Amino acid sequence: MSESDPVPGGRPGDIERATALSGELTGQGVHGVVLAYVDTAGIARVKTVPTAKLAPAAAWGVGMSPVFDTFLADDSIVTTDVLGSPDGDLRLYPDLDRLTVLAAQPGWAWAPVDRITQEGAPHPACGRTVLRRTVAKAAARHGITFRAAVEIEWVVAREGTDGDAFVPAVSGPAYGAARQVELSDCAADLLAALAAQGVDVEQFHPEYAAGQFEVSVGALDPVAAADHSVLVRQTIRAVARRHGLRVSFAPAIVGQGVGNGGHLHLSAWRDGTNLHAGGTGRYGMTAEAESFVAGVLGHLPALTAMTAPSPASRLRLRPSQWAGVFTAWGRETREAALRIVTGTTGVRDRAANLEVKPVDLAANPYLALASVIAAGLDGLSASAPLPAETTGDPARLGADESAARGVRRLPVTLTESVEAFRADGVLREALGPVLADAVIAVRLGEARSAEGLDDDGVAAAYRWKY
Repeated sequence: MSESDPVPGGRPGDIERATALSGELTGQGVHGVVLAYVDTAGIARVKTVPTAKLAPAAAWGVGMSPVFDTFLADDSIVTTDVLGSPDGDLRLYPDLDRLTVLAAQPGWAWAPVDRITQEGAPHPACGRTVLRRTVAKAAARHGITFRAAVEIEWVVAREGTDGDAFVPAVSGPAYGAARQVELSDCAADLLAALAAQGVDVEQFHPEYAAGQFEVSVGALDPVAAADHSVLVRQTIRAVARRHGLRVSFAPAIVGQGVGNGGHLHLSAWRDGTNLHAGGTGRYGMTAEAESFVAGVLGHLPALTAMTAPSPASRLRLRPSQWAGVFTAWGRETREAALRIVTGTTGVRDRAANLEVKPVDLAANPYLALASVIAAGLDGLSASAPLPAETTGDPARLGADESAARGVRRLPVTLTESVEAFRADGVLREALGPVLADAVIAVRLGEARSAEGLDDDGVAAAYRWKY
């Protein structure tokens, strides 16, 4: 939405609809509605209203300070020229189309919000608005729509064990049947809750790291995909709590080893046709899909300011751990930052997509998706050529071969990511000046907060923040 676009609140149809929904929810035993958004630091923030107040919330919004746009993960506050002061207010408007009764939190419903100024304009730091605007730009300028999904990885610990230390709640090996059995009851309740909430689960399995699991959900339009990322994590937390378990989506739980990812899967479509399949380019990509991938590849260093935004992200982004820390692409190459997924013969026209790997769940999913799409559109607009494919582990390439292929290490520190973002006019324009400045301030604030900590200290500081 631009500043002149219509805003979600104050429309008679929404008020009437919210009144009807309020009655329906009350009849289902729902007493309150969670109004949810994600701040610049990647923390899910909420306010709640009684079910009877849903209609006023839809009409006039619910108050929230803009200061949260410059909160850090530890709830300290940084400032920009516009944000971070105690002054001002904005309004949270629930998206009634996404209103969901929470199966694992009896008595509660949930809705993502659009954040609107008191004067009725989109709040310039609202990531959901930025993503919607980016998607609309792709449709208007290129006739392209997107399907997206966010993978969710997390670890499970016993509630209350050894203070804030991480003690895995399961002991089975990676991808092991033993681990699935150990979490069987909780996992079954999770799948039931997600199904009741209309979340299309494609896979659920034990993952590599100690106590780690992953759920993959069906692809949706990008805004809905980001909404589902927030909703799924809300549900995982609630189900785990009912089983006496504690979960973390932090990029790194301990100082060494494999962390939690939040890989993005994205495909571009035009007139119902997947541009990543059926083309004459490599692995069936169309020329436009290749240029889209090239655009994402070219902006990857700056993208890490959005996709890997925590000091703990740097503990995950290490070579030879399938985190994708080099500017390389390849078909089903899990060490490359961009993995081309073709899908199985017979479903490639639907399944082919681009996986972006240097992404974790400290990222605001709306900002991550908006930035990746903006980067890809930049490549598409310029008809950018896609360089040679990299197979195997890019860390094993010699210096000469890496240089010839344009393969380089992604920023090692959060400060380096910020500097790449400062120099990237395309991404800063996509976010807008207010939000871009907030991203820079928050990332530098996080970097300062981690100064002097060793790897174990960084992991401990962020272990239970996400």
